[in-house]
Amino acid sequence: MPTFAQPYFLLLLLQLPVAGWWYWRNGRMREVALKFSDLRPWQATWKTLLMQALPYVRLFAFGLLIIALARPQDIFKKEEIKGEGIDIFLVMDVSNSMLAEDFSPNRLEVCKQVAEAFVEKRRYDRIGLTIFSGEAFTQCPITTDHRVVMEFLSQLRTDLFEEQGTAIGMGLSSAVNRLKDSDAESKVIVLLTDGDNNAGYIPPLTAAELAKKYNIKVYTIGVGTDGYAKMPFMQRANGELIYRNVRVEINEELLTEIADITGARYFRAVSEKVLAGVYESIDQLEKTEIEITTITRTAEAFYPFAGVALLLLLLEWLTHHLFIRRFP
Repeated sequence: MPTFAQPYFLLLLLQLPVAGWWYWRNGRMREVALKFSDLRPWQATWKTLLMQALPYVRLFAFGLLIIALARPQDIFKKEEIKGEGIDIFLVMDVSNSMLAEDFSPNRLEVCKQVAEAFVEKRRYDRIGLTIFSGEAFTQCPITTDHRVVMEFLSQLRTDLFEEQGTAIGMGLSSAVNRLKDSDAESKVIVLLTDGDNNAGYIPPLTAAELAKKYNIKVYTIGVGTDGYAKMPFMQRANGELIYRNVRVEINEELLTEIADITGARYFRAVSEKVLAGVYESIDQLEKTEIEITTITRTAEAFYPFAGVALLLLLLEWLTHHLFIRRFP
């Protein structure tokens, strides 16, 4: 990252346009004039063009010298992070009901976008991703490479599982299994669903008790408006989607109990704005002290400017005294 150690010298650059205008307007008046009967031998020669250009070469050289006086520097920064962040696992429902369009364009797309924004803000945390429908698996192991997590989030679809359903217990237990051996100061699961547990062989409360045993907090989020929501049901041969209204059936009692068991909170998100606020609340609740030492190293970068300027001035002097003869 370039910067200047003595930037006030750069104010001298403001004088260069004035000097250039002066050369153009009055420079010729300072030359000694001789009268010739025929000017054709002197017109449009390379020497005359060079003579006219020399003052501007000089100005350019002085501009480079001014920049050199301002001492441009390259700054290299290195951050040394001491202490541990938080290990976070996102557990997301990707069942067919996430295609409901009470969010625009649908629940799944909005949840992906908001989750990506959350991941981007957690700069020093390790983050993983587990998804579930009728069963569950870890889509992205816990990592500090947030670009990988966001790439997996962007690729989430509702057809990743053959078996449909909402296996909340399976999704939660899969994330707990990934976090249980972590030595992070704080371990957090953010579980998002739009329904009730109706699949899988591990009860959600059993998974919650397992999370409590390993000191893992489980923040739960219920996604969906109240009442009914429009959801694509099938597709005609011409590509037209057929919709039906489905009842929003979020088991808020279950999600609240899961959060309470682990010492966390349950949130209900009825719109994209509310969902973004939920992630913001979780972001504020789960903070940890990180000691960051920034080491700054500078390298002088004025040498090329000074070198080119001196070379141009030397060439200007040689050209002026050796190639372009003037009469006194």
